[in-house]
Amino acid sequence: MTNRTLYLIACAAPPARRLDIPIRAAQRANWDVCAILTPSAYRWATEDAEGEIEDLQQLTGHPVRWQYKLPSQPDVLPPPDAILVAPLTSNTLNKWAAGASDTLALGLITEAIGLRIPTVALPHWNDAQAAHPAVPRSVETLRDAGITILLGEGGFTPHKPRHGDLDAYPWQTAVDALP
Repeated sequence: MTNRTLYLIACAAPPARRLDIPIRAAQRANWDVCAILTPSAYRWATEDAEGEIEDLQQLTGHPVRWQYKLPSQPDVLPPPDAILVAPLTSNTLNKWAAGASDTLALGLITEAIGLRIPTVALPHWNDAQAAHPAVPRSVETLRDAGITILLGEGGFTPHKPRHGDLDAYPWQTAVDALP
């Protein structure tokens, strides 16, 4: 069976420290996984975790991208057949719903709507952030645009600030939701 290409787009939230989990799960489901990080997630991976970028590159067989390339530079990743945004922060959620594309990660997921690339998002934020009025509006906007957001029952449930349980983050649920 030929692998389909999955872009795993990770924002700077604690589950981003465990990207090997969804990468391996997606690979078992015959996905060729490419990792794309927000600039903050990239900073976490390079400043806090020695060798993490190299480990992700070795695991996926692709360079880890985090910023736009120059127009004269070739694409180093194959085009995606699907996108998984996990962990999705409330910051990226709200910028995405507003159509912002000021980072490579946002540009890819904003464009994915118009290109009709199947996209699944698995949030990670606390209940104080979830209480902001922009969050439910942004979730509704993206769901109306065809994005699968795994929030609430059967997905991610916000936690009290500083009380997230990384072991309970539903990576497999997200991979299982891919087309």
